[in-house]
Amino acid sequence: MILAIDTATRWAGLALHDGTAVIAEYGWRCQNNHTIELTPAIAEMGQRVGVAPADWKGIAVAVGPGSYTGLRVGLALAKGLALANQVPLIGVPTLDIVAASVHQYPDQLLAAAAAGRSRVCTAVYEWQPRSGWQARRPPVIDAWENILAGLSKPTLFVGEITPEAARLIKAANKEFRVDTPAHSTRRAGFLAELGWQRLRKGQVDDVASLAPIYLRDPAGQKIESTAVD
Repeated sequence: MILAIDTATRWAGLALHDGTAVIAEYGWRCQNNHTIELTPAIAEMGQRVGVAPADWKGIAVAVGPGSYTGLRVGLALAKGLALANQVPLIGVPTLDIVAASVHQYPDQLLAAAAAGRSRVCTAVYEWQPRSGWQARRPPVIDAWENILAGLSKPTLFVGEITPEAARLIKAANKEFRVDTPAHSTRRAGFLAELGWQRLRKGQVDDVASLAPIYLRDPAGQKIESTAVD
């Protein structure tokens, strides 16, 4: 059994995966209350499906990019639970979770996560037959206008995309397509699945050294603001 924790943005997610199926999954708009909502939600989810911490074989956690505060809360809790229960910890990049929700697609994929102040964290992915969606380069943080100016290929956009951003995307290129809100929701079930795959391969992280992925804006400043709607 693996527990998945995602607090990368205001969308929070939890899941339990037993190696063959997702047996529980919670997702909700947290409104920056990660600290007080997360632990009770984990306990409630476990009680509902009869899973105790003693059943966990590992913990997967979203490591960013995303909200500075949200990432710190989620990672601190995941580390504490991993140490207390003596189980491995697996860090998974936020945008890999977004990309994992999309089946094979003929064009490139752009995954997005909210960053606040009219900015967005994005990464462009290409489908690889043997490994699925793989990022072409490290994620960036910028305004949508600048991100769109750097794209020319047909692209599917998925993730945290506001209605205003969707209008910009559709106006920028007729070959840009925005996935539906339901498909774009970042699901902890996919985090759990990625975590389980990496756990089986022995791709676990050092609890002491695992750190959030923070991005720098185009001016070189590290982003430490909480994501907003």
